Amino acid sequence: MKTFKRCLSVLLILILAISVGLISNRIWLAIEEATHPTPYRETVVRYSLEYGVPESIIYAVMKTESGFDPNALSRKEARGLMQMLEGTFEDVNGYLHEDHTFDDLITPEISIQYGVYYLRYLYDMFGNWRNVIAAYNGGLGRVKKWLSDPACSDENGNLIYIPDPFDETRSYVFKVERAADVYQKLYFSNEKGVIS
Repeated sequence: MKTFKRCLSVLLILILAISVGLISNRIWLAIEEATHPTPYRETVVRYSLEYGVPESIIYAVMKTESGFDPNALSRKEARGLMQMLEGTFEDVNGYLHEDHTFDDLITPEISIQYGVYYLRYLYDMFGNWRNVIAAYNGGLGRVKKWLSDPACSDENGNLIYIPDPFDETRSYVFKVERAADVYQKLYFSNEKGVIS
């Protein structure tokens, strides 16, 4: 009888532990979903397909850059959901043969189109998303310089270290990669392994 009670107690503790684990996992998932929304879905899908940029990357950049605020304006005067600087906007405007003004970046569709186009442009130049994310924040000239330094890159052209004093870019890359991983897990499992 004592053995039976002991087995029953162990079984109840095990059931309770599994229940608590499942509940806490569901709570954590709900928190991640709430903090990683997918607004502007139709536009993101359109430009993801058009320019070949994973949706998880687009959402991670948008979340990190503007927190999904189309009217966001940085201290460096970057604008819109994708936080584009005026010089970069002018370059992309020329590549796309569009007739938009810098102020048009507060329009979600334009900001997403231009930002995704630029992400693709950088990907074609650098070939992996870590390098692209670093260049999106720190500038492509800096990333080219870092990639030529063996202390900052590996033999395959992958950025492995962002030197001082570029803490902002280092932090930015970490945030975008982390957000992209969460987006992949929550919504885009077919994009597994996007961040290398």
